[in-house]
Amino acid sequence: MNDLIQTEVLIIGCGIAGGTAALQLAEAGIHVTVVTRAREPRESNTLYAQGGIIYRGTADSPDLLVQDVLHAGAGHSYEPAARIMAEEGPALVRELLVEKLGVPFDRTPDGSLQLIKEAAHSAERIVHAADATGKAIEIALMKALQAHPNVQLLTGYTAVDLLTPSHRSRDRLTVYEPRRCIGAYVLDQDNDHVLRILAKKTILATGGLGQVYLRSTNPAGSRGDGLAMAVRAGVRVINCEFVQFHPTTFHQPPAPHSLISEAVRGAGARLVHADGQPFMQKYDPDWKDLAPRDVVARAIHREMLERGIPNVYLDLRSYMSAETIHERFPGIYATCQQYGVDITQELAPVVPGAHYFCGGVWVNEWGLSTMQNLYAVGEVSCTGVHGANRLASTSMLEGLVWGNRAAQHISSTLPGAERYDAAHIPEWEHAIGDKPDPALIAQDMRTIQQIMWNYVGLVRTTPRLARALRELRHLETEIEQFYRVTRLSDSLIGLRNAVRSAVVITLAAWGNRRSMGAHYRE
Repeated sequence: MNDLIQTEVLIIGCGIAGGTAALQLAEAGIHVTVVTRAREPRESNTLYAQGGIIYRGTADSPDLLVQDVLHAGAGHSYEPAARIMAEEGPALVRELLVEKLGVPFDRTPDGSLQLIKEAAHSAERIVHAADATGKAIEIALMKALQAHPNVQLLTGYTAVDLLTPSHRSRDRLTVYEPRRCIGAYVLDQDNDHVLRILAKKTILATGGLGQVYLRSTNPAGSRGDGLAMAVRAGVRVINCEFVQFHPTTFHQPPAPHSLISEAVRGAGARLVHADGQPFMQKYDPDWKDLAPRDVVARAIHREMLERGIPNVYLDLRSYMSAETIHERFPGIYATCQQYGVDITQELAPVVPGAHYFCGGVWVNEWGLSTMQNLYAVGEVSCTGVHGANRLASTSMLEGLVWGNRAAQHISSTLPGAERYDAAHIPEWEHAIGDKPDPALIAQDMRTIQQIMWNYVGLVRTTPRLARALRELRHLETEIEQFYRVTRLSDSLIGLRNAVRSAVVITLAAWGNRRSMGAHYRE
């Protein structure tokens, strides 16, 4: 069996950031191999994004958007990165998403793009496709990628580890050279075989890590794969304590914790208790229900603790008509209705859930990490735009901008790049042991999620973080030993990555004694 693939550029993940990079590189005549652990290539964080993507309003400007980004980022955003996004983003939305891919954004009666306002935005600047914007974008991107002759799309392939000569080469003298990435080991899930994929340039676009928490809006694959691989390879990561919790996830056990978009509150809905009384005015008299996400999520958390209640509610019925709810939020309506809640007639039960990772692999203005030939784009990366707390609807715009920028940089530097000699990279040594027991993996994963939710969640304290570190380090030792003697599977790789990511988040939270944005220490 051939265990080697050689390509110009390897992209791990295919949401908006990885998909944009792949398409722009392919259009430039460069052969790209895209791998995703999912069986369906559309399956990504982007697919589940509801609210929208930033465009530019009539009374808007790059300066105004930068100001809003910096305010939401709790003074910790990197202004040059925010300015790149504000100046380049809207034009890319128009040129790539609207004109080239034909994403069906909602329109006004006169045919222009419909613009809405979301929490902590000072202008109407968000374009959307009802309440399934990410899905519309992802479908259009995947259609273009699947039809492009320069794109090799491998589904059901899980990245195991990055390939770096200093770690993997048979030539041990490479340990004295600067660190560089030459591809990745990748598991073919269908036959349990690990391939070597060698590339001149590699892009991490693996998304987030919400699944290390008990409650999350993220899909099953969001377990910190890219972050963990980067850390093991010695790549610099920053801001890892800043995990943003979305204030409103649907809470109706045994229903999954699906997102109820910020756009619902942007359209007028209020957070209330069972008696219909709003409470956000106590926590932010100016913005109320449209305060930054960390403020709203902690307010809900406090109300739940003080009152001893399992959830609060979102009231749409009192603030908008049933017709408006059906028209603006058909997906949310259908999800709630599926589990017995008619949001045109009833209050929607909600709790906060882990939503977005503001930290990640440090990258420069072109998406390049501290390791040669390794780029990171989208949620796995940290450009500095989000700071300590992400502004609503910036994530897809950031992914679009840096996916495009990474493609530009690779296109200009690829002609001088050399492919590493495959003879120096050994084939993967498979463990002789049994297949992993799903019950053991499920139990360990649940333990990680409980530890992170209870000790490294919305409100953090020194004793909680100390306990989390002790328990996670012990668990990681056990999991690493389990990994060494067990045959590889996607779930085992994910478990290993999840516990490593959990340790990274907790160490960052332990080291930052100052409350900032999504990181709140009592």
